[in-house]
Amino acid sequence: MDERRVIYYSDELNDEFSVAQITPRRIDENYVYIYTSRFKRFTHFFWYRVIATPIAFAYVKLTFGHKAKGRYKFSKHKKDGYFMYGNHTQDIGDAFIPNMINFPKTNYIIVHPNNVSMPVLGKVTPSLGALPIPDELPAYKNFLNAIDTRIAEGHSVVVYPEAHIWPYYTKIRNFPDTSFAYPAKLGAPVYCFTNTYHKRSFFKHPRIITYIDGPFYPDMDKPLKLRRKELRDKVYTCMCKRAGRSSHVQIRYIKRENNS
Repeated sequence: MDERRVIYYSDELNDEFSVAQITPRRIDENYVYIYTSRFKRFTHFFWYRVIATPIAFAYVKLTFGHKAKGRYKFSKHKKDGYFMYGNHTQDIGDAFIPNMINFPKTNYIIVHPNNVSMPVLGKVTPSLGALPIPDELPAYKNFLNAIDTRIAEGHSVVVYPEAHIWPYYTKIRNFPDTSFAYPAKLGAPVYCFTNTYHKRSFFKHPRIITYIDGPFYPDMDKPLKLRRKELRDKVYTCMCKRAGRSSHVQIRYIKRENNS
């Protein structure tokens, strides 16, 4: 458990407060996002369904007493590919919660290269659906192709637009519209999920209640830049409203004074 009670920040967009210290590998054009062999399909099923899904369920239930509200909204696109955007407030929980709220959908999560760089677990996370952000422009073709393919297959692609982890943060940080280019380009549905925190008696960890909203759609008659901005604004506004339902502050975040 994160024992910090106060965190001072300077830059809402770029400060990172994860306790994990990992040296990321470089994601270049040789990184393989999609494997087609039978063995790789089996390892994906094994790690994702047999191992990770039960662990995820146990972790979020036992650690956070997790509840989700609004699952029924996914039924409109039960067989379609879509994007999910959430607030980034947990190291482990943010990898697990998406799989709990739209089960049995298969989720692929856009992640920092740290997530595929750990000595042992880094070999497994690609089988769990991790899509690391490339470090080089030539690698983006493979990255974007992987996103397009997973949406076309009827899966979900999960995005944390805040990019950096702020543990237990109860507000929504301002985020750019960059990551909304994916659904804006494809014309895919968008959902958002907002994790809120609530005090529990006799437990150190607060309860997490996840609110699900959407679907939102890009207006394909408008230019790409405007489509992604409109999607971002709809999601941001909705998440800010839901975040207001948090009733417990586990860690206080205080902005540093600018003395210059």
